[in-house]
Amino acid sequence: LYILAASSLGVYGIILAGWSSNSKYPFYSAIRAAAQMVSYEVSIGFVLIAVVLWSGTFNLGGIVEGQKGHILGLINGYGFNPLLFPMAVVFFISSLAETQRAPFDLTEAESELVAGYQTEYSSMAFALYWLGEYANVLLMCTLNATLFWGGYLPPVDWAPLYMVPGIIWLFAKILFFFFVFSWVKATVPRYRYDQLMRLGWKIFLPLSLTFVFLISGWLMVQRVGLPV
Repeated sequence: LYILAASSLGVYGIILAGWSSNSKYPFYSAIRAAAQMVSYEVSIGFVLIAVVLWSGTFNLGGIVEGQKGHILGLINGYGFNPLLFPMAVVFFISSLAETQRAPFDLTEAESELVAGYQTEYSSMAFALYWLGEYANVLLMCTLNATLFWGGYLPPVDWAPLYMVPGIIWLFAKILFFFFVFSWVKATVPRYRYDQLMRLGWKIFLPLSLTFVFLISGWLMVQRVGLPV
């Protein structure tokens, strides 16, 4: 809950950056970025609810431990669960939109908005905004690895793999997702703004809400003990 609440505070910084530039293009970019972040935070919130329902805890360490031997007692990670794999895909794509990475980098579309809400900034102010953007990317990569792919656990629940320190497994997964972020940026064409909004509100929001109900129903059936 803290992570979701803290990540939403970035909207204020972006709006203030565009407004205080006293220029129309950074202001348009800031409004676009704020709308984009708010739109995809809704689906990210429902994805987090789905993971919390399945794991039964808000604690990130407990969520990771719940993924140990999750599939066939051998594979670590909720991402291989049929009910949670769609949530992993939704979370990853929403992470791209939340961090304004390609193909959702409409806040800095060069042909429309010059360089986005950072256009009027230079030197340290510009560097700090870029630092904040990449810190957000690293946060989303970390959450992807932690919530769905075992976090600090090795990919397979095999005793010799636990000899490798958990921090190394976690950093390896973070680097993998960072590579995927960069790969998507280099290969996928940019969406139009109407496509971006349609994807967030008409596809991801109903899909994530549907899977929250499916997971809740599945857990209730298991708790009651009905045959499945």
